[in-house]
Amino acid sequence: MPAISFDGALAVSGPSIVDGLCRAGWRMQEQFISLELSRQLAAECVQSMLSGKMKGAGVGSGHAPLLQPAIRGDHIAWLEAGRSEACDRYLEQMEALRQVLNRELFLGLDEYESHFALYAPGAFYRAHLDRFRDDDKRTVSVVLYLNDDWLPEHGGALRLHPDGGPSVDIAPEAGRMAMFLSGEMLHEVLPTARERLSIAGWFRRRA
Repeated sequence: MPAISFDGALAVSGPSIVDGLCRAGWRMQEQFISLELSRQLAAECVQSMLSGKMKGAGVGSGHAPLLQPAIRGDHIAWLEAGRSEACDRYLEQMEALRQVLNRELFLGLDEYESHFALYAPGAFYRAHLDRFRDDDKRTVSVVLYLNDDWLPEHGGALRLHPDGGPSVDIAPEAGRMAMFLSGEMLHEVLPTARERLSIAGWFRRRA
């Protein structure tokens, strides 16, 4: 099977990128994007915050999710095609990944939505599922990290809680991607000691 090239920096075959998702409900991929693209996206994320384009993230579905800082403390800005060259490059890679997932797992994924997420020092996100009770479209969650020189003492790990197994912590290091099943993988973001940047996204299927 031909390899799928992500950002021209890493060729990942279809079976390898989905193997962990099939076996354990999650997968981590190092260097999913190049360091150059990671830094461009990180700069755009920070600029969105400085310019006031990022808003406090709410909890729940609908047009007006509730702000609940005791549960979730990040700020977000949604990505759209044409926003910037860096974002378009990232979205092209996610489209390639969508096609791989559909080809290998027959998931019927129809679209992808994503946003920048910035956690200020002290922020966190309590344990939750990404699929809403009244909306089952979110099928596969993908988080891309944009943080250079991340150290263990900075905290901010993504903690996965696989059903029937021990928890797994994933440090938010630049270029690293975490992928898991939206409706099955309970997960949380541990408190961060420094500014933490990422892109959180979801492959969605038709209702």
